[in-house]
Amino acid sequence: MATLTTQVIPLTGLAIAFTNAAGGGDQCATGDGVALLVRNNDASATTVTLVTPEQIDGDLAVADRAVSVAAGATAAIPMTSRYLDPATGLASITYSKVTSLQVACIRR
Repeated sequence: MATLTTQVIPLTGLAIAFTNAAGGGDQCATGDGVALLVRNNDASATTVTLVTPEQIDGDLAVADRAVSVAAGATAAIPMTSRYLDPATGLASITYSKVTSLQVACIRR
């Protein structure tokens, strides 16, 4: 699992640097203004799953969030603190496939 570097967007703008999605998944920061950009250059859709470590009443797990990214599309997914894993301080992300899939973590 690779840890994505958070790219901070300055007032003058940012040329976003994408990296290939890791086969075992990735981790990134969470919080206000943080987003995961997913660029799917493949011929079919892919599903990005954000692990939700939260539990209600101490034993009822909150379902993970699955986001479908269409073929040829780029999606921006808000990385709220709901996805923060208290053990790592990061969010865990998995992908249904990583062929031609690139990601970037940005913060405004």
